[in-house]
Amino acid sequence: MEFLNRIQLRGVVGKAEVTTFPNDSRVCNFSVVTEYAGVDKEGNSAPEITWFNVSFWSREGSPLNLYDVQKGLWVEVTGRLRLRKYVSQSGEERVSPDIIARTVKVLPREEERMHAQRDY
Repeated sequence: MEFLNRIQLRGVVGKAEVTTFPNDSRVCNFSVVTEYAGVDKEGNSAPEITWFNVSFWSREGSPLNLYDVQKGLWVEVTGRLRLRKYVSQSGEERVSPDIIARTVKVLPREEERMHAQRDY
């Protein structure tokens, strides 16, 4: 049996920036926010909001221009999950869910509206 580490998420892009390296390789680092419509103990709506950091490297033949990923757009990301441990400025140990993207799809405006109005 083989190992499997795969994640798929759909959400809204936060910050986004493209970095070009001296060897002409490029990476788009961006954040994606997702929301899960949860309920608290009293039955009240309690959305669970999670931010993910995503790294998407340019690939030969990729249909996505890295500069197409911009703040406020809905995207669908597939890739693998990496949990990165770090120490905050206040000295606390924290874990950041990072995604190494294999595919990134910018969703059309019509599809964005559909997902924004969707019941969970």
